[in-house]
Amino acid sequence: MTVTPHSRPRLHTEQDLYQCLLACQQQSSLEEPAIASLSWEIPSLDPLMVLQALAVAQQPHFYFEHRRQQMAIAAVGSAVAQCSSHPQRFQDARYFMDDCLRRCQTVHSPSLLHFFCSFTFFPQVSPGAPFPGATVFIPAWQVINQGDRTSVTANLAITPQTALRAVTRATWTTLEQVRSLASPVVSLCHRLDAMPGQVLSEETDASTSPVPFQASVQAVLGAIAQGRLQKVVLAHALDVVSPQPFSVVRSVDNLRRRYPDCYVFSTGNDQGHSFIGASPERLLSVRDRALVVDALAGSSPRGGSPQDDADLADRLRHSPKERHEHQVVVDFIAAQLQAAGLTPRYAPEPDLLRLSNIQHLHTPIHARMPNSLHPLALLANLHPTPAVAGVSRDVACQEILRHESFERSLYAAPIGWIDHQGNSEFVVGIRSAWLHGNRARLYAGAGIVAGSNPDRELAEVHLKLQALLQALV
Repeated sequence: MTVTPHSRPRLHTEQDLYQCLLACQQQSSLEEPAIASLSWEIPSLDPLMVLQALAVAQQPHFYFEHRRQQMAIAAVGSAVAQCSSHPQRFQDARYFMDDCLRRCQTVHSPSLLHFFCSFTFFPQVSPGAPFPGATVFIPAWQVINQGDRTSVTANLAITPQTALRAVTRATWTTLEQVRSLASPVVSLCHRLDAMPGQVLSEETDASTSPVPFQASVQAVLGAIAQGRLQKVVLAHALDVVSPQPFSVVRSVDNLRRRYPDCYVFSTGNDQGHSFIGASPERLLSVRDRALVVDALAGSSPRGGSPQDDADLADRLRHSPKERHEHQVVVDFIAAQLQAAGLTPRYAPEPDLLRLSNIQHLHTPIHARMPNSLHPLALLANLHPTPAVAGVSRDVACQEILRHESFERSLYAAPIGWIDHQGNSEFVVGIRSAWLHGNRARLYAGAGIVAGSNPDRELAEVHLKLQALLQALV
């Protein structure tokens, strides 16, 4: 259900909006609600301000930003949604998207309709888990900032029984509220600086203490020595508690300031659970059928001086262990793309991705996506990569389930968006934390291969956890 370009109404007034929704309602039914997607260009603003202004407790949200790329998206509320923990969750999500697009009526050219998605590391989750195996939703409100352009989109599920006058009034009021945030006198920084800082204390939990992590590393090294597998990525979790509830907006703002080279994200559900992070790892990006997948594996700390930093980078580039770990990921991604009928292209030598406290070997892998290949089909084959699971993948996942005493949930799993044309961006949910009220669980992982040292691996995950701790205070 689509409005053709020549018939697109101009939504300059509240009455224009009402007439548009009335036309949409006439094409709806109780069994099959129409989805009205309406967009406006507005003065440039920070989408994180929209998240702060519109988001309320017990309501889904999504935030996604890469500061260096001058791109940010905020999504609040849900027009339609689907949750699933089925083994075929990626396929289920695609069917849901196809059905929504069939029922969607857009009032913008081109359409700005986006689906926001999160998938847990393993498809099955325990009863009472904070997130289901897959969540896909069209938000009630969405704001996209790209460079100096900002657009706001309202999405509404319309049935013959929808009270259009009331819906129109509420929608127009919210639109005006969003527009007002573009005023130069409105400052997110001032609002956040007025908030008190957090005082965190670590919770004692045998399942997330360093001793089980080091013991798990030792056990995995035994399995590797026996030839059962080559690598396992083990995660470590740190539980903290604060006297006050954590602020998602403040934490996200801290992360984007500290890590402008990372993808900063937050996704939350109607149970009050949020998952935030600053991931350096792009799982896949599709722009006009041009695909990029990141191979990111092999890491080293940053140096305290330019010379120390250069020495650490040189050792990373020439470390047989780190180079092998990186090449395994490159080979896996290339094989998966070839199996999908694509032709991967990448440089023979990795470059360095330098972050504030760590640096990684990095190989972007490029390919051309045919129209017949959906991003979720490729995502299902890529997840999990050896960078977050291990080699061989199935055996490594069994070891993860055996040795990690906590549930990974969204940690190291795909988080991102897809628009109606198949453009998409997904990251791997690493350097991340689950927030609920005044409690948080922070996650970090390390790749265990032959020659790994349990003490050094624990030091590596502690380095990664520090980045999150600093963002929460």
